[in-house]
Amino acid sequence: MKRNFSFYVARRYMFSKKSVGAINVISFISVAGVAVGTMALVIVLSVFNGFHDLVASLFTNFDPQIEVVPVKGKTINADAPELDRIRHLDFVDVATDVVEDQAIAVYGDRQRMVTVMGVDENFDQLTNISDILYGDGDFTLRVANLYFGVPGIRLAQDLGLGARWADYLKIYAPVRRGQLTDLDTPTDGFVVDSLLSPGVVYAVNQNKYDRDRIITSIYFARQLFDQDGMLSSLQLRLKPGTDLSTAKCEIKAAAGEKFRVLDRFEQQADTFRIMQIEKVLAYVFLTFILIVACFNIISSLSMLIIDKKDDINTLHNLGANDRQIQSIFLYEGRIISAVGALIGIGLGLALCGLQQAFGFVKMGESSGTFIVNAYPVSVHYWDVLVVFITVILIGWAASWIPARRLRKQILNRITTP
Repeated sequence: MKRNFSFYVARRYMFSKKSVGAINVISFISVAGVAVGTMALVIVLSVFNGFHDLVASLFTNFDPQIEVVPVKGKTINADAPELDRIRHLDFVDVATDVVEDQAIAVYGDRQRMVTVMGVDENFDQLTNISDILYGDGDFTLRVANLYFGVPGIRLAQDLGLGARWADYLKIYAPVRRGQLTDLDTPTDGFVVDSLLSPGVVYAVNQNKYDRDRIITSIYFARQLFDQDGMLSSLQLRLKPGTDLSTAKCEIKAAAGEKFRVLDRFEQQADTFRIMQIEKVLAYVFLTFILIVACFNIISSLSMLIIDKKDDINTLHNLGANDRQIQSIFLYEGRIISAVGALIGIGLGLALCGLQQAFGFVKMGESSGTFIVNAYPVSVHYWDVLVVFITVILIGWAASWIPARRLRKQILNRITTP
């Protein structure tokens, strides 16, 4: 009942006309400041979510749902019993052996360090690689004793390959056994093999893949790197409708301690960790701005206390205690912060919806310069809840300062005979 009384009076003060017009203006500014700060938080966090989802969608075309890699070393025996158990799990739809390592690619007078990624023939069933191929050929890795390579689009540009090249692309990898004894012929320290063009390149729109990686047959990679019967990772696609978290737990149980089981986000942990840090930093900086905006609440309540000193004295004489009177102005500040938060969240969600629908805010002046033309936006309602709680807590903390001063100073002064 006491709380209802304080809240009722605070609500009347909030929406009633004050005797001094400036107090109404300051109250409006307080609500507007909280609303603008809240709106900025919602929009900025949603833009970071948009970029996060955009990057995740790009990796989805190339990365497997689950990747199993050895804990120690770069490769492990492909016939390991743990891997065999994983391949035969009921929910595994496609399993692909992968061997990858560093090499040197040479075409004409150009050369580049590359990652040669040897995969099984079913790699196009494992990923959505077919959706990001460009050229007039198809995804072919091996025909009899001929091996083909599908380079990233940036690598093809750097080496002068194009989607289809006419000559052989030579691949050099260091000899892994023995030692180089004839320094006059250093090429003896390399295994050399060649790849043909299938007439296509791929574009993930991520330099990590497009600039340095070439996909070929696993038989070519094993021969080049002297890794016969070995693999660098086992990549899996799950059957439709399979719960990823449950499947991941079962795969971990089958893999034992020799292997790590990675989902798509764990495969790109560094990229998403950086994006998450950026998002947290943006949240912290905007929260500081919101704190500054909430100083208006202190000013508004301080002036309201002065304006309502006669009412405070009357309430005190009618039997209201100091805590009840203090609660009135605490509730007043909380109402200001709650109204501002709700307005800000509403405006933020509305602007995010408009950006999603129409893309008003462009990323560049010319179309096609970036992967997307407009800033991507994705509203995560957990973020909206965090923003609301943040605003309420800051508003309540700001309300406590003038209310505390009221109890110590104003009441003592107005009740002195």
